[in-house]
Amino acid sequence: MRIDKFLKVSRILKRRTLAQEACDKGKVSVNGKDVKPGHQIKVGDVVEITYTSGNLKFRINEIKETVKKDEAASLYEVLN
Repeated sequence: MRIDKFLKVSRILKRRTLAQEACDKGKVSVNGKDVKPGHQIKVGDVVEITYTSGNLKFRINEIKETVKKDEAASLYEVLN
């Protein structure tokens, strides 16, 4: 799955366009490397997103194409 789609499905970012913009601006890294929106992720990858107010670092536990709102948090584990 693409990183931009995962960020939207997991509800870390509200819209896929926001996820694409964050990747294009160098604010998203996977396993320590800045990535483009089309970067393919896998279970176990560590993702870090830089916000103006701080960082969010998490590990991907599961990848699903669609998920209900209350199950979205089960896709990742926050490491901060």
